[in-house]
Amino acid sequence: MLTRRRVLLTAALATAGSAVTGQSARAALPVVDMEALIKAAQIDPRRADTAITSGSKDSVLQVERALQARGLLAATYVDGHFGTSTIAAYAAYQRSLGYTGLDATGLPGQTSLRLLGEQRFTVTRALSPGSVVTLRGAQVNTRTRSMLLEAERLLGAQLTITQGSYSSSTPASAGTHDGGGALDLSVSGMTSTYRTTVVRQLRRVGFAAWLRTPSQGDWPYHIHAIALADTDQSAGAQHQAGDYYLGLNGLANRGADDGPAVTPKVSWEEYLRTV
Repeated sequence: MLTRRRVLLTAALATAGSAVTGQSARAALPVVDMEALIKAAQIDPRRADTAITSGSKDSVLQVERALQARGLLAATYVDGHFGTSTIAAYAAYQRSLGYTGLDATGLPGQTSLRLLGEQRFTVTRALSPGSVVTLRGAQVNTRTRSMLLEAERLLGAQLTITQGSYSSSTPASAGTHDGGGALDLSVSGMTSTYRTTVVRQLRRVGFAAWLRTPSQGDWPYHIHAIALADTDQSAGAQHQAGDYYLGLNGLANRGADDGPAVTPKVSWEEYLRTV
């Protein structure tokens, strides 16, 4: 009986040791900061060079190494810069999972990122656009809704949505509203000063926002806003987000940003950590 107890005890200790070893191995995996990764995935493809977005290099490298291991990215592009080659490789990976459309634009989503990281890295500060809901007759996701409601709280006024997200009804929008995080807002009855105030508060909570004028395109005066770091963005919206970070106007001419300066430029999650 004593011998049997010793055997059981030894087995129990061995099992516990294996569990601890397994936990340690998991804990030792590198970490990918999804917030930093998405920021790089928006900015880097819009750069004229191969500069690396501050705070993103380690996370981008982990993703690039995983894509390289799957034969989707050449070693020369494993450099911490989430440029067009990495975007294309990630889109190919998303398609390999059976994703299409908005789920295969090359912008990492939470599910695909966790699958890519199995046995390689863990994911922290995960991002999610939430579910699609209706707000004042327009489709948005719950993250965008929260952002707009907070901007309205800061303004002390409700804004009128003229076009929401997941909508391709306006050709002049060039696909920016096809995915999540996109809003057009009416400026009817607003003074020039108040229009600027609205754009500033939208930027403050994490939108790339601009006042659009008839001289810029085939549209009336309105405010155009793209939620930074929305992982449901269309490719066009991703480009506008990246251009905003780079101090540009989000238009095809890639002119200088003509909106109010807000420093630092933050995402919704970064804003929430300050309030």
